[in-house]
Amino acid sequence: MQQRWKQATQLVHAGHEKDPSGALVSPLYQSATFTFTSAEQGGRRFAGDEPGYIYTRLGNPTTNELERKLAVLEGAEAAAATASGMAAVSTALLTHLSQGDHIVASHAVYGCTYSFLTEHLPRYGVEVTLVDCKDADAVKAAITSKTKVLFFETPVNPHLDVYDISALSAIARQQQVVTIVDNTFMTPLLQQPIKLGADMVIHSATKYLNGHGDVIAGMICGSEAVIEKAKYEVLKDFGGVLSPHDAWLILRGMKTLDVRLSRHCASAQRIAEYLQNHSQVEKVYYPGLNDHQGNSLVGKQMKQAGGVIAFELRCDLAGSIAFVNQLKLWTIAVSLGDAESLIQHPASMTHSPYTPEQRLAAGISDNLLRISVGLEDSEDLIADLEQAFT
Repeated sequence: MQQRWKQATQLVHAGHEKDPSGALVSPLYQSATFTFTSAEQGGRRFAGDEPGYIYTRLGNPTTNELERKLAVLEGAEAAAATASGMAAVSTALLTHLSQGDHIVASHAVYGCTYSFLTEHLPRYGVEVTLVDCKDADAVKAAITSKTKVLFFETPVNPHLDVYDISALSAIARQQQVVTIVDNTFMTPLLQQPIKLGADMVIHSATKYLNGHGDVIAGMICGSEAVIEKAKYEVLKDFGGVLSPHDAWLILRGMKTLDVRLSRHCASAQRIAEYLQNHSQVEKVYYPGLNDHQGNSLVGKQMKQAGGVIAFELRCDLAGSIAFVNQLKLWTIAVSLGDAESLIQHPASMTHSPYTPEQRLAAGISDNLLRISVGLEDSEDLIADLEQAFT
């Protein structure tokens, strides 16, 4: 039944189990451990012979409700909640990678993801090849007999390139390679990678899923077998599990995701068009604009273009920093998907792990700014940008 509901309905009701006390809102199970009626029952649960809760690092009713809800929304069999978006990235990758394996990944990803790929995985004997995933032939050529994973974000952080999930997943499937897609910028309401052929989806639930800037969290979605492996062979031992309190906050935040995203997207489109027509803006990167590389996939792969915009000013590094500092309503902060509109300078902030040469190769210039359009009135946001240009 839940799979047939519209997504706006799923956001409110999917994964929820009626509380015996009649509480409308799901209770918060703020408990580290769970009791057994007997030592024999405890033994059965540890052996996997009896369902039930043992210890919150191994599972919690509040966290499990969040996992059920997101699995339904993403069209996945199961999901796992993690303590951060990076815990989701590392857990998803470590579920599939071992010493001697190879991964192909996008050359442009979130800065800490880039560090994990280029600094940490090689320490454990995993070879990493970075490619421009807009070039399907380059992706195909990079896959070897040792390749286990194809990993990419779409739209890409920070410059909003859009990759064809169906095409890339088909290439990976032909080579028996697992496709993992970071869907943070879109959420399952705007894009469902598993339905397009991907094997796993990850989120920084810190962003749009929670939507209120008060939680650090991640999510992984995939098949039951893979999620069980991620939970009990990786997450259990590495320990990056989500607290039940944070899971409860995300459950609350997700109830309004549909209406929030509608406002985010509508305002972002207006602001992107304003920036595109401004004389002091060199280039605007937003999939909702006709000249964007991924515009043809809006309405097909992506329902809408999202709430994040990147743009380059007609100035140098110092001028870009001065522009950011002149803003009054936009808040200087990393992250995205909050009620507040945020602006940041990727080269010196989120993507500082890249060397200057690596940033250049990934298309991250010194005058590139990234904005997350919040829930304020778009006219007020545009007026603040305008005064910063003068």
